[in-house]
Amino acid sequence: MSKRAARRGDRSSIPGIPVSTITQPFATVRDDDREPEGSPFGRARQPRNPISHAQIEIVLSRSVAGVAVIFAVQTLPLMLEQLSNRKTEAAILVASLLALSILVFVVSTLIRRGIRTAAAVVSGLYLIALLIWPLLMIDSTLVLASKPWLWYLCTVATSCAAIALPLVSAAVYTVIAPVAFGLVRVLPSGGSAENLLAVLDTCYAMLLGGVVLIIIYVLREATAKVDTAQSNALSQYSVAVRHHATEVERVEVDSIVHDTVLATLLSAAGVRNAKGAELAAMMARSAIIRLQQASGERNLDDAMVAVSKLTARIRTAATATGVFTVTERCVEGLSIPEHAAEALYSASVQAMVNSVQHAGPAQSRRLTVGGNDQSGCTIEISDTGRGFDASVGSARLGLRVSIHDRVASAGGIAVLRTSPGHGTTITLTWPHPDADRDSSAGLATAGDGDGTRSGLDGNPVGGRR
Repeated sequence: MSKRAARRGDRSSIPGIPVSTITQPFATVRDDDREPEGSPFGRARQPRNPISHAQIEIVLSRSVAGVAVIFAVQTLPLMLEQLSNRKTEAAILVASLLALSILVFVVSTLIRRGIRTAAAVVSGLYLIALLIWPLLMIDSTLVLASKPWLWYLCTVATSCAAIALPLVSAAVYTVIAPVAFGLVRVLPSGGSAENLLAVLDTCYAMLLGGVVLIIIYVLREATAKVDTAQSNALSQYSVAVRHHATEVERVEVDSIVHDTVLATLLSAAGVRNAKGAELAAMMARSAIIRLQQASGERNLDDAMVAVSKLTARIRTAATATGVFTVTERCVEGLSIPEHAAEALYSASVQAMVNSVQHAGPAQSRRLTVGGNDQSGCTIEISDTGRGFDASVGSARLGLRVSIHDRVASAGGIAVLRTSPGHGTTITLTWPHPDADRDSSAGLATAGDGDGTRSGLDGNPVGGRR
C-alpha cells in the first residue's frame, strides 16, 4: 500500500462547514480476487528474458560439447582397432587425455564455469596429438590401413578453438589443425594417402571449421548488439523513471499545498475562538503528516483496487459534506491500479470541496461512479450552482493541480464543463480514452450548448476553483 493512499485526517477548511475526508485506505485486491489472465486487469505476465551474449555463449558451448561427445563415442572403436599398430601405453595416454579434456569441457558447460579454458585445452591437446602421431607408431614405415582416428575429432577441435580463442587466433587454428592433419595423412602412419585426397581432407576440415567459426562469430556480434541496445534502453528508462518520479512529486507537493497547507493557513487566519484554534492546530498537524508522507518512499507496484472500494471511500467523503449524493453504476468486477484509484479519489474530494466552497446554493449536487469502454472508471461530479467563467487566470491550484494534474499523472483525464449561471460538471476518466492524443497541460477543452469545457493547455481556467 502506498503512503499516499493512507491519508487520514485530511481536512479542507470551509467557513462554518468543516469538510472531513477521513476514510480508511484502500485494501488492495488479493491475487485470487484479480481478473483471469487476458483481462486488462489480470495478473501481470512476467517479461521474457531477452537473448543475451551470455545466453548465446552457453548455447553454443553446450552444442559443441554435445557434438564432441557424439564424435568421441564414434571414434572409440576405430581408436581401439588402431591401437595394435601403436605404442600402447603412450597411445592410451594421449587418447585418455583427449577424452578427459572433452569430459571436462562438457562438465564446464553444464556448471557454466571455465568454459573457454576447457575448450582451449581440448584444441591444444588435439594439435599436440596430431604432431606426435607419427612418433607413437610401432613401425613408422608401416602403412596404416585407414584414416587416423584423430580425423573424427578435427571439427571438435576447431569448434573448441572458436569457443575459446579470439576471432583471429581461432581463424589461424582453423587453418593450422587441418593442414597438420593433411601432412600426417600423406605419411605411412596416416595411411599414405595421395596428395589430392590429403588436400581434399584438409579443405573439408578447413571448410567445416570455418563455417562453425562464422556462425559463432555472427551470433556473438548479434547478441553483443542486443546487450548494448538493452543497456541503452535500460539507461533511458531509468532516466525517464527519475523524471516521472520528480513530476509526480511536484504534483503531490502542489496538491498538498493547495488542499492542506493553504486551507490550514486560511483556517488559522479566521480563528475567532478556542475551538477554532484547536481545529487549526489539528489541521496543521495533518498538513505536516501529509508533507512527511509525500517525501517518503512511494510504492510503484501494480496492486489493483476494486472500483467498488473506491466508490465506498468516495461515498464516505461525500457523506461528510452532507450535500452530495453518490450513485454507483456498473462497477461490479472492475479493478484499477492503486495509484489511479488514489488519484481519482483525491481529485473527486477536491471537486466536492470546490463545489461546497464556491458554487453557492444549488438544488442538487451529485457524484456518479461508473465503468467505461476502456474497462476503467469514470467519475462525474456536478452541481447546479452559480458556475463560473473558465477564462480567468490559471494560477489557481484547485483545478490545475489538485484535480487535473493528479488525474493526468495517473494516466487519466479531467474534463471541466461550466459557465456562469449553468452550474459545473467535472468528469474524471481513467484510463485516458485516447492515449495517442497529445496530453494537454490542463483540463481538456471542448464545448456544448450550455457551458464551456475549458482547459489549462495555454488557455486559463478556473478562477474560483
